[in-house]
Amino acid sequence: MKPLNVGLLGFGTVGSGVWKVLNRNQNEISRRAGREIKITQVAARVEDGSFARAQEQCKGATIVDDAMKIVRDSQVQIVCELIGGTTIARTLVLEAIAQGKHVVTANKALLATHGTEIFAAAHEKGVMVAFEAAVAGGIPIIKALREGLTANRIEWIAGIINGTSNFILSTMRDTGASFADVLREAQRLGYAEADPTFDIEGIDAAHKLTIMASIAFGIPMQFEKAFSEGISRLTREDIRHAEELGYRIKLLGITKNVEGKGIELRVHPTLIPEKSLMANVEGAMNAILVKGDAVGATLYYGAGAGSEPTASAVIADLVDVTRMHTSDPENRVPHLAFQPDQLSDTPIVAMTFVRSGYYLRFRVLDRPGVLADITRILADLNISIEAFLQKEALAGETEVDIIILTHCAVEKNVHQGLAKIEALDTVKGKATLLRIEGLA
Repeated sequence: MKPLNVGLLGFGTVGSGVWKVLNRNQNEISRRAGREIKITQVAARVEDGSFARAQEQCKGATIVDDAMKIVRDSQVQIVCELIGGTTIARTLVLEAIAQGKHVVTANKALLATHGTEIFAAAHEKGVMVAFEAAVAGGIPIIKALREGLTANRIEWIAGIINGTSNFILSTMRDTGASFADVLREAQRLGYAEADPTFDIEGIDAAHKLTIMASIAFGIPMQFEKAFSEGISRLTREDIRHAEELGYRIKLLGITKNVEGKGIELRVHPTLIPEKSLMANVEGAMNAILVKGDAVGATLYYGAGAGSEPTASAVIADLVDVTRMHTSDPENRVPHLAFQPDQLSDTPIVAMTFVRSGYYLRFRVLDRPGVLADITRILADLNISIEAFLQKEALAGETEVDIIILTHCAVEKNVHQGLAKIEALDTVKGKATLLRIEGLA
């Protein structure tokens, strides 16, 4: 059979990895796909040097600086979008679909914000949009959710799905360094961008969680309703206190189907038991725990980013599209696992109604009765205490830290309690609130 022609849009870290892995493993890939997959054209930018790199590395391919030329070329059958962003990428992907071409993308921001529109257009045209690489790099979590776990009613997903934040938290715990110092080190090592906002404020993780929630629960993409809180305000003191209490802090993406209420969609720093598998995922690695009603808990672990790990997922999609591109569109795996006309309107639960355990830290005057005042306020709001830790005042100090772990409580009640506690004369400054998950 003739090779299937691919137009590669973008020749950065992932794009160059796709070219390298596809050519290195061409024999095995062709044997699996049933025909050769060939990148015939590459779109790259002149101003960032990727055009010159593509010219040097991509022998046999046509290199252009106008991605739309590739999208509209009748000889190209699959468009592989690795540009990123939600503006130009959206235009290119929608045009590729309009041209009747299949699309492979690693663009989580694009799908989380415009996925509903894109999948509807693809369904109408009878083409595929494959996006394994959009979530957790080389970990095949999309295929697991869409196909491997299709017999299950998914109950919840909890994931470490941003390698940059996990590297920062792991290093803070190991070295005792401050957030600012570890962030600078992450930037020096290439784990963090010059502008790390999407990573450290939980936005990147929320993009990925939005995609997984849509597949798990059969709902449209609703990134705008996701709650995201990052790690930039975490202190080494909180990491140390959590350790003393038997927990580690991870930035988790959590989505749950809460019977009778709706679907939780939240990203935030979370205390998890130190002996759990997730607590021991270190460095820039990713891990995703999925609980199905039939299979129980399943764990997926691996490199969540990087040139070749992400390329592994992109090429797996290229193989899937190659196998299925001539098949009846009605017999393909649906983009979001559920048939398009079977998507649910189950609401997203507002964060104020989420139930969780809580880690609360207060800076208080070192005098009798302070703890009793705090616990009384919490008890009046039906918030029960599981454990507490009171630090000794250092010589010459008049203030100490009190750390309280609560049993499961409603978020709005906890915030009401914090407001009352912070108004006490004996409490100094704002309290620190972190959530706790048992992952059981």
